[in-house]
Amino acid sequence: MREKTFLSPAKINLCLHVLGRRLDGYHEVAMAMQRVDLCDRIRIHLGGEAGVRVTCRDIELAAGEENIAARAARQLLRETERDVGIDIEIDKQIPVAAGLGGGSSNAATVLLGLDELLNARLGKTRLMELGGQLGADVPFFIFGDPAWATGTGTKLDFLAPLPSVAYLLVNPKIAVPTAWAYQSLRLTRGGELANLPRFSVASREELCDRLHNDLERVTLERYPLLAEIKQQLLDQGALGSLMSGSGATVFGVFTDFAAAQQAGLRLAAEHDWLVYPVRPL
Repeated sequence: MREKTFLSPAKINLCLHVLGRRLDGYHEVAMAMQRVDLCDRIRIHLGGEAGVRVTCRDIELAAGEENIAARAARQLLRETERDVGIDIEIDKQIPVAAGLGGGSSNAATVLLGLDELLNARLGKTRLMELGGQLGADVPFFIFGDPAWATGTGTKLDFLAPLPSVAYLLVNPKIAVPTAWAYQSLRLTRGGELANLPRFSVASREELCDRLHNDLERVTLERYPLLAEIKQQLLDQGALGSLMSGSGATVFGVFTDFAAAQQAGLRLAAEHDWLVYPVRPL
């Protein structure tokens, strides 16, 4: 019997370019992504009756659906040809359908955690391949470092070191389905990766100048409150502001954690929003 608790961090998109739709329905993207220290906690327990069981108080799945963490566990058991009982308990802190990659992070954490607990030693490259079969963002969380992601988001390269900043995440308790955001995006013509400069910034000002998210075009149109949040973050001293992923989380860039924390306290006092000052990982 073995048991361990793992941290499962959120991510933000510092830039997100949607280059076009592929024949298989997926989209070609180019993204700069960074993990932050807002984390779910995942307790993995080995032992007991064979099978995979996942509990999470705050997630209700539709009939016939299975939590991505459970799919990750089954996938790793198949890969390692193990037949053991696995109980997974997820303590959610990352908002669901918020553009922060919580589900993908959970799946990656389960793959990494089970690889450790089972002493499987599959290696990061193979775990990233397995993660890519579960979701486009899963390999990034296994990769672990700030990354430039291309293709469907699964081809990852290291980003140059980023300037020292803190972020304030604000979520107005709106869930935005990722599939809806991509399907609603009106692509006039396919973009070209070769025409996009790599995300390389030397200062906080440069970082803020490069913030970009193509999905803002559709999500902010449907949810104008998000544009208001972006402006309020700037009014509270953020150097720049952007929606992460398909939303509805918006983040502001601050010089340090104390500044992000103070801005968060002021916004939380005025609005019924979820507010998280975070540090980059």
